[in-house]
Parts: sequence; structure tokens; C-alpha cells
Amino acid sequence: MSAALPSYDEAAAIVAERAAEFARRPETERVELEEAGGRILAETLHADRDQPPFPRSTRDGFACRAEEASTHKLLKIAGSIQAGQPPAGPLPASSAWEIMTGASVPAGADAVAMLEHVERTGSAAGKIRLRAPRVLEAGENVVLQGAETRAGDEILSAGLQLGPQHIALAAACGHAAVKVFRRPHVAILTTGDELVPVTSVPGPGKIRNSNGIMLAALAAEAGGMPWLLPTARDSDSALDEALHAGVAADLLLITGGVSAGKFDLVEPALARIGARTHFTGVRIQPGKPLVFGEVVQDVATRVGRKMQKRLPFFGLPGNPISSACTFLLFGTQILGALSGGGLSRPRFALAHLAKEIKGKPELTRFVPSFCNFNPPGGQPPEVRAVPSQGSGDLTSFSRSNCFLVVPEGTDRLKAGATVRILLF
Repeated sequence: MSAALPSYDEAAAIVAERAAEFARRPETERVELEEAGGRILAETLHADRDQPPFPRSTRDGFACRAEEASTHKLLKIAGSIQAGQPPAGPLPASSAWEIMTGASVPAGADAVAMLEHVERTGSAAGKIRLRAPRVLEAGENVVLQGAETRAGDEILSAGLQLGPQHIALAAACGHAAVKVFRRPHVAILTTGDELVPVTSVPGPGKIRNSNGIMLAALAAEAGGMPWLLPTARDSDSALDEALHAGVAADLLLITGGVSAGKFDLVEPALARIGARTHFTGVRIQPGKPLVFGEVVQDVATRVGRKMQKRLPFFGLPGNPISSACTFLLFGTQILGALSGGGLSRPRFALAHLAKEIKGKPELTRFVPSFCNFNPPGGQPPEVRAVPSQGSGDLTSFSRSNCFLVVPEGTDRLKAGATVRILLF
């Protein structure tokens, strides 16, 4: 293995440095909130009113004055309120107000005694008493008005990738539609005479094109708009035509044809359109032949001026597992930068290793594996390699949910060791 190849960490640093250069603020669009999940917020959102907008009970029980309830004297039930009803009160002295979770705490009450902590007594159970020796503190089981956020406060920042928790907050604060960045277009070019469409019955020596569909799914999950180009045959003219189409995208992924074989024609084709290569090959398995670079072109703006467009590209290995691994490790970094910020990729986690695994000291290995994130007995997540026939074994890959990382310089990882995993 050539010593000139960068290690995984060195290659990741190069991609991260370039990603910072590619970082931009794309065009924006307004979408309905229910369609905004996973999108990158392009505006700062503010609360339209206090949250909660009234003192809110967190329990079913009785709103009362903590000091009165803690004497364990009988308190008259002065009324009741459920969620959605207007605020009640004021609460008379030596009284309690029956209340449901989420309801507004009556004026004058400063705590809520939980239903199971009181006993009813008196005619028709018209009075309650806090069970001794329990006492109440002021504020117990009550969220005060504005305790979460005040009207006008910033609640969500531009550049944030919107998850379900952010969608819920935006909805609570009245944002029925939000401004988001447009997704970057990811051109996906598969190459090779052996490939046929998914709908075809492959002839002798042919295989269906699984890489393009897989990369489209990965790109969409990472925040991009996949654009599947027609498969390019193994000829200079076919590759030239395909690349001239692909440079219209924001990110170009080319899969296949980047090794050192007779028909690995992608790098020469890239050179013909003026590509600059940042590295060719990485000390990883799978994915050693990875190519990363950019194409710089003069383009005309809407007002007729010329500007330079920098198109990042990856030449991914043709084996599907290699292609997926290298995109997750490197392509997602660039895609995050092109998306307007907020996408932090790749994603790693820690787990315990179930079974010993060998390393290759001269490489960082990324082994398709399955991690049980919910082992019995509250144990930490446990990961084990999935038996595989190599980087083209899609059947074994379908049983994986992560890549186990075996660092460069490691002869073997023993069972029970804490290891890093790359999440899909």
C-alpha cells in the first residue's frame, strides 16, 4: 500500500477543510410545517406568546396553597377545571380546586397535590386532605407562565435541521409555515457496461444497477435532492457526455471506474473537464480507491456576468458497500455544507464489541455490522460484525445498521472492548 495515501483521519480533515469553503446559504422556500421535517431552517423563529401561556398543572390532583395543604387540615373543594377551560379562581382561603393535567392553575393556588396523595372526606366527598406526613412545596407540580420561554424570545435558529421536537415547538408558537433552504441537487452517475436497469432481466455477465438507487436514498436522507443520471458506458465519449450533464448539480457522485484497471476511465474524463483532485485513494477498507476533488467552471449569472462555480465531486468505488461507506464518511460532510448548515455528519456512536474482530494495521477498517441498541438488562449497545462475502454482498449488508470502526494500527479488537460505530 502506498505511503502517499492519506489515512482516514487525514482524508476526513481535507474534506472538512473543503466543506468549510463550500459552506453557503442556498436559495430559500417556504413550506408548510408538516412538510418541514429534516429541512434546514432559513430564518430565526420567535415565540408569539409565553410558554406555557398560563400556570399549568403537570398532574391530575388539587390546586391549593402549599402552606395550607401541608397543615393536613381539611380543604373545601371550591370547583374543578380541566384542560382547555379558561382560568378559574381566585381560590378561596382553606380551599382546593380539582384540576386535570394541562389545565390552568387557578389564581391564588401555588401548588398541585397529586390525586393519589390526598384523601376525600365530608358529605359527598366535598373536602380533601393531604395525607400525612407528606408536605407540599410552593411550585410543586406547577409550571409557571413563561417558565419555558417568553413572548418574543428566540426559539429556533437559522441553520438548524428541523426534527420532531423543533416542529412541535414551532407549532406551539404559531408557525404554520417556515422558511427553509432549498435542498442541494446531488447528481449520481453510475458507470459500467455491466449495469442494466432495475426493471431489466440481466443477461450473462450483467448486474442490475443497485448503486444509483442506494446512493439516491443516502443522499435524500442526508438532506440532498438526488438526480439519477443515465448510466454511462465504459467509453470516453459516454463519460464526457454524462459529466457535462452532471456539472449542473451542486454535488456530483460518480460510482465505479475509479480504480486502476483497463476500463477505469473516470479520472481521465474528469481531467478533460478541468477537475482538480484533492486526493486519490485513502487508507481505508472498504473504499481505498476513493477520489475527491472539484470542477471549477465559468458560468453566467442572471445579469450576464461571469462567475466561477466550484462543483465538489467524489469518485466512489463501484462495489456497493464501498460506495455507501465512503459516501457516509465523506460525502455527507460536503452535503451538509451545501445545505446551509445544521447537518453534522458523519455520525458516530460508541458500543461494546460482542465478538473479537481482526484489524489490518495499515488500514482503518469499516466493517458492516449490526448494533443492538436495546440489549437486555439496561446494558450498553452491543455490536457485532455481520458475516459477509465482501464489498458486493448486499444480502449481508441488508442485515447491517452500522459500520464497526477498526482503527489503523490495530491488530485486533477483543470482545467487550468499547468501539466506535459509524451510523447509517
